[in-house]
Amino acid sequence: MGLKSWYDAHVMPRVITYACAQPEIEERRRMVVPLARGHVFEIGCGGGLNQKLYDTEQVTAFSGIDPHGKLLDGARAEAERKGWAVDLRQGVGEAIPFQDSSFDTVVCTYTLCSVDDQAKVLSEMRRILRPGGRLLFLEHGRSPDAGVAKWQERIEPVWKPMAGGCHLTRPIGSALRGAGFAVEPLGQAYLPKAPKVMGWMEWGVARKEGA
Repeated sequence: MGLKSWYDAHVMPRVITYACAQPEIEERRRMVVPLARGHVFEIGCGGGLNQKLYDTEQVTAFSGIDPHGKLLDGARAEAERKGWAVDLRQGVGEAIPFQDSSFDTVVCTYTLCSVDDQAKVLSEMRRILRPGGRLLFLEHGRSPDAGVAKWQERIEPVWKPMAGGCHLTRPIGSALRGAGFAVEPLGQAYLPKAPKVMGWMEWGVARKEGA
């Protein structure tokens, strides 16, 4: 195993988990995750950072995927302690291994920035939602400020290899609308104390309309 492969497999997931556990980020998670209802699917669930934020009385079953198998054991054990029916699998968002219209809620936090094919992942999340189901999102991405966005474009090629393929320039709200969701924004702002090129956040509810 080469150094990069070793870093990606053993170091990078823990670095990302630590970074995404900062208090300012958890504050925003608390605005989104407790809205989950019914049969819930979480993409990128292996870090387990959202587990304590779910309203356990509103969740009837919990499923999810993560590409890092070693991180799934802890998330699975924590979910089972809550008494939920649990089905967590190793996988990627471009090919979610669940049937069409299986879930009432999909939860996506700080995941779309690092997937290989954002459009495909959004399509897959819409596919597994039941009609009227909700995608709860909290993501960082392309700044609406032209000057900041220009710097994001400059920095991204250097940033991506160090941060697990994380993109700085991906749009959020417009990408969700383009995937056929009706988006209800709950908030958008730069993360306090973070460099603006890395700190633009958007969060809200995206509904699957129609059949």
